[in-house]
Amino acid sequence: MAWNEPGKDKDPWGGGGRGGNDGPPDLDEAFKKLQEKLNGMFGGGSSGGNSANNGSFGAIFGVIAVVALLLYGFFGIYTVDAKERAVVLRLGVYQETMGEGLHWSAPLLTQVFKVGVTNERQYPSKGLMLTQDESIVELPITVQWNVGDVKAYVLNIADPETSLKHATDSALRHVVGSTELEQVLSEGRAKMAAEVKLRLQTYLDNYQSGIQIINVNIQQAQPPEEVRANFDDVIKAKEDETRLKNEAQSYSNGVIPEARGRAQRLLEEAEAYKSEVVSRAEGESARFDNLLTEYKRAPEVTRKRLYMDAVESVMTKSSKVLVDVDNNSMLYLPLDKMTKQVPPPVLEDSAEARPAVRDAVETKPAVRRESR
Repeated sequence: MAWNEPGKDKDPWGGGGRGGNDGPPDLDEAFKKLQEKLNGMFGGGSSGGNSANNGSFGAIFGVIAVVALLLYGFFGIYTVDAKERAVVLRLGVYQETMGEGLHWSAPLLTQVFKVGVTNERQYPSKGLMLTQDESIVELPITVQWNVGDVKAYVLNIADPETSLKHATDSALRHVVGSTELEQVLSEGRAKMAAEVKLRLQTYLDNYQSGIQIINVNIQQAQPPEEVRANFDDVIKAKEDETRLKNEAQSYSNGVIPEARGRAQRLLEEAEAYKSEVVSRAEGESARFDNLLTEYKRAPEVTRKRLYMDAVESVMTKSSKVLVDVDNNSMLYLPLDKMTKQVPPPVLEDSAEARPAVRDAVETKPAVRRESR
């Protein structure tokens, strides 16, 4: 049978009419009961005009409480981005580190510190510094860093970036103070940057700052403006020094191999001369041994033969010839004068040469007569 069939006084929930006691309560009645309970909790009466006023006050207060509770829960909601991490403190005590996503924390009781961990940050710095050779130089530097430990970055140091600045200046001054000016102004910057990075990271680790150094870039150093001209002269002089050294090295590379080759040639010639002398001495020794053997066999013949060889070796270089004849007289042939040819004098046809020619012509007959 349907609930709304005529003659039936039933509602959909199986109870009577709205005035019955076995049906669901009305919303007005439910709100009225809640108001009465709140009035009872806050000392509200149930009779007269005061009851009505207290009931209205309790209803307003309840609404305010519900709204405040909703706002309290709403303000506790926070979102952490993918490139961030959140450090949660409850009553000043570290609780946890939250990753990306939607989170809730109790307001007024907890603190949430969001820190970017993936983005790289830069700290530029520039200042006048003293090098190892007591020269003043202006050196700009850029430090790239990010947050490696979020908890340490938030809790261990009050101002991590200020600590980073102080540590950078300290590390840079220490490295520059241990380096000469020439290295600072030229090719020594890469080595200095590596040393500054290592020393700076050591400082920050000792501080437990949670900062991670990614790169240190040392730019072109500049001398102070007041002495820039003198520094330019010094750099030019150093460039000239380098150029002259290179030229000297090039000359040395050309001369030294030549000298070594000449020395090697002399050594080889000396070695050849040594071999020649030794071989000649050995040959002479063998010849003498053979000659001694022949001498023992025929002394007279060997002695005469040796004499003739000695005379021949001596007279070979002489230009005089002695011929032995039967009457025991020696015939002398002046071959040296016979082979010597004197070229005729060349007289120039000049006024100074003519008297000499005339004198020679005049004295020629006399010479012929004298020869007769």
